[in-house]
Amino acid sequence: MSKVTTFLQEVGTEMRKTSWPKSKELTKYTVVVIVTVILMALYFSVIDLGISELFRWFLSL
Repeated sequence: MSKVTTFLQEVGTEMRKTSWPKSKELTKYTVVVIVTVILMALYFSVIDLGISELFRWFLSL
């Protein structure tokens, strides 16, 4: 048997041991991730807008 075949068999064995989240948990985690990404995007957009306005103000002096 080749090393690749052995590796893939071992991966399959470990994957069967893995505890996968239930559907309800997966939905909850997905919502948390999406909300977090949206909040971070809004936060960094506001910070970027503020810094841009600050630079425009300095350049207009």
